[in-house]
Amino acid sequence: MKTVDLKKLQIAANRLCFDMSDEEYQTLLNEFKTVVRQMELIAEDKTIDRYEPMIYPFPCEVNALREDEPIRPSSRDEILKNANNKLAGQIKVKKVNG
Repeated sequence: MKTVDLKKLQIAANRLCFDMSDEEYQTLLNEFKTVVRQMELIAEDKTIDRYEPMIYPFPCEVNALREDEPIRPSSRDEILKNANNKLAGQIKVKKVNG
């Protein structure tokens, strides 16, 4: 398994355009060590293969999503009634600067 060290964390932070204090790097490094140790403990368990991977942490047998309902086409006037800012039969929006 690859190791995570201070230098790798600093390189990753640099690529993501942020920096942390030495104390924050040490905290993050300690957390990585904890996660790696937990993964090693799971890998040591010889019975792990008899379990199915979980998609959700609980059974999800009920579809909680609403049924799709067709929407009726609206007229331009009906749509424009809901717009606060209109100009020449169109919805006026703020300019987006790119």
